[in-house]
Amino acid sequence: MAVTLGVPKETTETENRVALVPDVARQLIGRGMEVRMQPGAGAGAFFADGDYHDVRMVEEREDLYREADVLLKVQPPSLEEIDLLGPETAVLGLLDPLGSPERVSRLRDRGVTAFAMELVPRVARAQAMDALSSQASIAGYKAALMAADLAPRFFPMLTTAAGTVRPAKVLVLGAGVAGLQAIATSHRLGASVSAYDVRPETKDQVASLGATFLELGVGASAEGGYARELTEEEKRQEQELLADRIADMDVVISTAAVPGRKAPILVREADVTAMRPGSVIVDLAAETGGNCECTQAGETVRHEGVLVYGPRNVPGRLPVHASEMYARNLANFLDLLVRDGQWAPDWEDEVVAQTVLTREGSVVPETVRERVEGGAT
Repeated sequence: MAVTLGVPKETTETENRVALVPDVARQLIGRGMEVRMQPGAGAGAFFADGDYHDVRMVEEREDLYREADVLLKVQPPSLEEIDLLGPETAVLGLLDPLGSPERVSRLRDRGVTAFAMELVPRVARAQAMDALSSQASIAGYKAALMAADLAPRFFPMLTTAAGTVRPAKVLVLGAGVAGLQAIATSHRLGASVSAYDVRPETKDQVASLGATFLELGVGASAEGGYARELTEEEKRQEQELLADRIADMDVVISTAAVPGRKAPILVREADVTAMRPGSVIVDLAAETGGNCECTQAGETVRHEGVLVYGPRNVPGRLPVHASEMYARNLANFLDLLVRDGQWAPDWEDEVVAQTVLTREGSVVPETVRERVEGGAT
């Protein structure tokens, strides 16, 4: 029988994205798969049920979960959702593998085969499946727009009859995918942009986008394009060297994160105090603790006249393109799992092997298994 894909309505209150958009659903059906959805699943991303041609709508969530061979998700399934899944079901989505040991252990105990899109290896052939990068690019773009909206001054330089307005000074902390998009967008808006990253090899990328790279002499590159966690001495050195630069900025956009760990503190409370009143900090790392000591996830904090904003789920604020990009990531990954409409994953394939989270009653990645067995939170 053909593989049946199930797409439920996301249960997270603030989530507007959907795991499958009409164009991608049509492509998957053309590859021999069946697609079933919960009515209204695409509404938050402005896709009506009628846009999904040849997709069967299943009213009851329980029926959808029972009928699906592969469940496609954006947010991780809740414990209640996992309990609706059987051992023959596979789940594919952003599963936050290191964020909730209880959820991973429930997937394991239910015998579910789960693939966490966060674990897709950063190799050339997997770029089209890299959901972290696709969603991070959206977050970086939106962060620059949010900063410009919150700032009480223009981003670009303007020459007017009333005089010349100097461009806003923007500092982007972290030059990963989100940071680079924030740099590019801030530059397009006309700001004077600087950027910092602990990986010195990002200097050329930063410069190519029209920004100035801050060289502080702290290097912490790691495998896979990520940054390793700094030592305590390196953290102290980094914070001290950044302090003077931060104080001179009108806007700081922070994007620094270490997978599976609390976000590093780059902007101390004293640094915020030293900034000019009316300055703005947009902290994209808010959901993992924040890069700024003053950040409160989901809140806008005013500290000594400085606005510190810690937005949640930024990609979900551009749900149309975020859903389109994410759906393509999933469809490209499904190419490794389904052949001629039949379930046929190649478990020897490095991308499949490194992305699988739970299989046959076991937690596969060692780092996740250690956290689950240790009861870490």
